[in-house]
Amino acid sequence: MTPMTPMTSVNPTDIRLVVLDMAGTTVADGGLVERAFDAAARELGVEPGTDDHAAKLAHVRATMGESKISVFRHLFGDEDRARQANAAFEKAYGELVGDGLVAPVPGAREAVEELAADGRTVVLTTGFARVTQDAILDALGWRDLVPLTLCPADAGGRGRPCPDMVLEAFLRTKAADAVHQVAVVGDTSYDVLSGVRAGAGLVAGVRTGAHGDDAFREAGAGHVLDSVADLPALLRGAAGR
Repeated sequence: MTPMTPMTSVNPTDIRLVVLDMAGTTVADGGLVERAFDAAARELGVEPGTDDHAAKLAHVRATMGESKISVFRHLFGDEDRARQANAAFEKAYGELVGDGLVAPVPGAREAVEELAADGRTVVLTTGFARVTQDAILDALGWRDLVPLTLCPADAGGRGRPCPDMVLEAFLRTKAADAVHQVAVVGDTSYDVLSGVRAGAGLVAGVRTGAHGDDAFREAGAGHVLDSVADLPALLRGAAGR
């Protein structure tokens, strides 16, 4: 990932569209990504406890927020093996979600509702496939929480750190007149970088997931928040860290 110069943020009160990541930002999944990765790795003959498994798991951790099929293409090389691994991952993750192992990040639903009450449009995005995203939404009862949810396939197939999902949200919702009226918030440097590349006026990292302050700042975050629950206050003009 190329280091980015932090953006000069617009006045937070000018934000009309808020693009929020799911797992780690609005959704707490208790490490299900790593558990689902283990299932995918076994499918491809990579056994836990081996050096190969450890190296691949390290890459999964480092690339949290990136489109999962892109991660598997890097790990397994050819397209057929990548798709096999991705299918196994999505199946395992969906089953774990179905077992009730996901929950909202504390205050996340309330934050989304506050943002909407303030007149802002909220879109939820993910690096997972649509079937997995829908399983998470169903498990949380969030189907009607926001007007639009997006996965990489909804934006031409390119996930984070590409800007496509942010720009797709901008185009589909027509909630903002310019990209500087868009806020992008996530728990990984890939979320941040996608917002920077899209030209979003406010880009923030949250400390409830995979990455920390240094990674956020390096990727170009203008703000770092303890949680998405702090976002409504920031957008009402309170100072962010």
